[in-house]
Amino acid sequence: MATKALKTSTFVWEGTDRKGGKVKGELSGQNPALIKAQLRKQGINPTKVRPKSSFSLGKGKKIKPLDIALFTRQMATMMKAGVPLLQSFDIIAEGFDNPNMRKLVEDLKQEVAAGNSFASALRKQPKYFDDLYCNLVDSGEQSGALETLLDRVATYKEKTEALKAKIKKALTYPTAVVVVAIVVSAILLIKVVPAFESVFSGFGAELPAFTQMVVGLSEVLREWWMFALLGIFALGYVLKEANLRSEKFRDSKDRLLLKVPIVGDILYKSSVARFARTLSTTFAAGVPLVDALDSVAGATGNVKFRNAVGQIKNDVSSGTQLNFSMRSTNVFPTMAVQMTAIGEESGALDEMLAKVATFYEDEVDHMVDNLSSLMEPMIMAVLGVVVGGLVIAMYLPIFQLGNVVGG
Repeated sequence: MATKALKTSTFVWEGTDRKGGKVKGELSGQNPALIKAQLRKQGINPTKVRPKSSFSLGKGKKIKPLDIALFTRQMATMMKAGVPLLQSFDIIAEGFDNPNMRKLVEDLKQEVAAGNSFASALRKQPKYFDDLYCNLVDSGEQSGALETLLDRVATYKEKTEALKAKIKKALTYPTAVVVVAIVVSAILLIKVVPAFESVFSGFGAELPAFTQMVVGLSEVLREWWMFALLGIFALGYVLKEANLRSEKFRDSKDRLLLKVPIVGDILYKSSVARFARTLSTTFAAGVPLVDALDSVAGATGNVKFRNAVGQIKNDVSSGTQLNFSMRSTNVFPTMAVQMTAIGEESGALDEMLAKVATFYEDEVDHMVDNLSSLMEPMIMAVLGVVVGGLVIAMYLPIFQLGNVVGG
């Protein structure tokens, strides 16, 4: 019954202020009577208080990792400012436009208000807060340094999301080239080539092989374009489902992507950065190295590194130094291994790992910018070859006819 009494809802209110002006807004509370009492304390005479409708155009808005990163940063700021935990939830919830994010923060508040720890409240939302996040908050609560740990978690989330955004940016350009090339080619083959076919039929001469190939492709595409489109969508769906359901498929994809020129190097360095950033954050939070490596394995984002971290954990458990174990995997770059060795010898491993993470994050940033600059002329070149090839195929018979007439 006590838990039920603590449950709050969002109410929409209308009223008049001290000057008689009409005002309206939203407030969270347990019932309309308490909302009215709260408004009267603020000098507002409430005329209408009703529960907020569950229907909202923004209701379906997904909670993104960036929302969680922002929530963490705001919590860290509130804790540092000395704002009580429950009041922090109220202030942060009102700042979010996304109704789903507001509900998530309010749910966390209800759990904490019911007597649960912040970490246990987070663990009830595994979709948004992973084990690493929950464990670090738990360490902060137990050590009495929650504001410090939240600050570290916020920095970790911000850096991780920024790195993911750079990777997406790097992969967007090649995808854009392929999509644009396919769309332009399809339009030319379906709409433009048939117009030339009627001209060619009056020539009475054999068409060049290249032109015949393009005309044949146009005929096939016009007849089967619907099946081709469905096939592309079906292939996309199958690949998406395989990526979600099959660990073997994901592992094969991870290994393949690391071998792709330029993009593979970006993904490799981003995995090194994630390894160093996660290990630095967990180790600085006082988590034992062996336990920290469990969190690190899942955070690297690639099976090659996940397996390497598993090997490192076994080596460290048996007394091997971290830098020796990293070198023996033949996965990590020499600079990362040497910086780790310096960190272990000087007793500042978390600081050195943070520097390694920053270095490789900057490297990824530069590589993505360079790739963007490189891809712009490449897009023009690829489209030029595709479109130019189709145009040449159409004009070849006309050129040949001109030569014959000229001769």
